[in-house]
Amino acid sequence: MRARTRQSLRFPTRQGGRRRRAWPAVAAVAIGVMTLGVLAPPAASDSAAPAAAAARQDAVQRALNTLVRDDGMPAALASVQDRNGRARTYTAGVGDLTTGTKVPRDGQVRIGSNTKSFTAVVVLQLVAERRVSLDAFVDTYLPGLVRGKGIDGGRITVRQLLQHTSGLPDYGMHLDDDEIRNRYFEPRELLDLALEHPATAAPGERWGYSNTNYVLAGLIVQKVTGRPLAEEIDRRIIKRIGLRHTYFPAPGEMTIREPHPRGYHRSPADGPLRDFTEMDPSAGWAAGQLISTNSDLNRFFTALLAGRLLPAAQLAEMRTTIPAGTSGLRYGLGLTSRPLSCGGVYWGHGGDIAGYETRGGVTEDGRAANVAVTSIPTDEAAARHVNDAVDRALCG
Repeated sequence: MRARTRQSLRFPTRQGGRRRRAWPAVAAVAIGVMTLGVLAPPAASDSAAPAAAAARQDAVQRALNTLVRDDGMPAALASVQDRNGRARTYTAGVGDLTTGTKVPRDGQVRIGSNTKSFTAVVVLQLVAERRVSLDAFVDTYLPGLVRGKGIDGGRITVRQLLQHTSGLPDYGMHLDDDEIRNRYFEPRELLDLALEHPATAAPGERWGYSNTNYVLAGLIVQKVTGRPLAEEIDRRIIKRIGLRHTYFPAPGEMTIREPHPRGYHRSPADGPLRDFTEMDPSAGWAAGQLISTNSDLNRFFTALLAGRLLPAAQLAEMRTTIPAGTSGLRYGLGLTSRPLSCGGVYWGHGGDIAGYETRGGVTEDGRAANVAVTSIPTDEAAARHVNDAVDRALCG
């Protein structure tokens, strides 16, 4: 969930009462011989893949191996689907640093800010049903709730929430790792925490990533539908397109239900890895609480871009983007586009939550790839290598 202006969409935290920089200036620390050389070969669902596909698959495996060997990731997983729907999964590293067990193929992971795309789809479905307007003010649905220093819900639109142009401060900047791990947060608590701080910009003035925007989007969904956000995501998306390994954890649910690699976290960024697999994900809520697999994320973004979740008008709104940083990343309404080295772009989101990072998306011609690592990269090179793995998978 943490916010960076690259395709890293993370949830910065503070330590000891001071804000931690999203990119500490430290080198990635290798995690020892346990992960070196434990590089699993790819498993294929299509045993007669053509030579070009085989070359791409080798490139993906090499990219995952680099993440483990050179960047200190305990494990890396990928799922790649070609334009004909043939899929392959890959792993590298170990699933548990204590026992050395294998990485489960297509294991479940916490997907962090990819949750925002699910929340945005539900809001846009309500727009299509004429129950929400993108250009209505937040006060239309949550009257009087959003007030603070330079903050007025009567001036912020739903579109600005989904696009991150509201100017709302990010509550995640003011939580430390142990709070995120152990405490249950009600959505209103997260909003109240944000509103203790001044606006970062006037509404519509500029793009600025803030998890607070999506907490408000989730509250709007609940107010309009009269149902919990988790139920609406499950009914409108997960069940509708058959995401069998995706779910919104129940209140107090700290474990991951299906086979999964364990997730590890460094705090501070040059400290030792700690096992963060079990945690209360409520600090993410509509901005970052979902659990899924690489294959399910491929299925979700493929279905979304194919028009199976939204009417054409609302999908077009979602894909209308503005610049987000300097790396070519552009942000729409809960959806990003990123340039490919082979030309064109891919559409997705990405997400970080302590223990896991996920990156990926789909192309216009139906290719899909998603990569997960079991620790948030702590330097620019490692973060770039995660994105490079996606690029290799999509470009071959």
